[in-house]
Amino acid sequence: MQAVVLAAGKGTRLQPLTDDKPKALVEVDGTPLIEDVFDNLLEIGATEFIVVVGYQKEQIIEHYGDEYEGVPITYAHQREQLGLAHAILQTEPYIDDDFMLMLGDNIFRANLGDVVNRQREDRADAAFLVEEVPYEEASRYGVLDTNEYGEIVEVMEKPDDPPSNLVMTGFYTFTPAIFHACHLVQPSDRGEYELPDAIDLLIQSGRTIDAIRMDGWRVDVGYPEDRDKAEARLSGNSDPEQHGDEDESNDGE
Repeated sequence: MQAVVLAAGKGTRLQPLTDDKPKALVEVDGTPLIEDVFDNLLEIGATEFIVVVGYQKEQIIEHYGDEYEGVPITYAHQREQLGLAHAILQTEPYIDDDFMLMLGDNIFRANLGDVVNRQREDRADAAFLVEEVPYEEASRYGVLDTNEYGEIVEVMEKPDDPPSNLVMTGFYTFTPAIFHACHLVQPSDRGEYELPDAIDLLIQSGRTIDAIRMDGWRVDVGYPEDRDKAEARLSGNSDPEQHGDEDESNDGE
C-alpha cells in the first residue's frame, strides 16, 4: 500500500529546534521525525512514500533522495500551507488505490497494522487510529462519534461540547474517494482546508469509516517539550497515560 507523509510545515511552535531545518528533520532520540515515520510505515507494508514537502523542502529531498531502505520516495510540493485537506490534494496525481496517511510529526508505538488490515478487508472506505482522552481534554482535539458497530458517524474539530472522548490521532487509511471530498471542502474560519471537514463529507455521502482504538502510545511533536516527552517515552521513563499534543493539525503551520 502507498503511504502519504505530510511534512510541509514550518514548525513555528518548535522553535528554536526549527530555526535552521524543517520540522520533519527535527531529531527525537537521534532520529529525524520523518525517519521514524518511514520506519513505522515500512513495518506495515508501505510500498512507496509520497511525501508532501513545502518549507525548506530542499533539506528533506537532499537528505533522503529518491528512496528510503529500498522503498521509492515521490515528493509532492505544497507551495502554500493551507491545511491538511489541501496537503492531501497535492498527492492525488500519484495515488493509485487505497493508501495510508501519517502526519510527519507524530511518534507512534502502536497498532498501526490493525488499521491497514481493516482497510484491506474492503468493508470500509477509510479507517482511523483513535484514542480516548479525558473528557475535559477532548475539546482540544478532532473528536469522533461512533455507532454501535464502531463506525464513525460524526467528526468535529475542537468542539465546545464534545459528544465523546474519542479523538483522532495522526494515522489514517483512505480510498481515493477522500480526494473528491477534499476538493469540495471550503476554507475554515482560520482560512485552511480542514481534514475533518473532508471526512465529514465522506460520512454524509454514505461512506463507511471505521475507528480502530489505539493500543500503545503516540506523541505529537508540536513543541520542544513534546520532543522531551517522546524521548522519555522511547526510553521507558514516562507516564503511560500521557496523550498526544492537543493540536494534531499543526503540519500546515
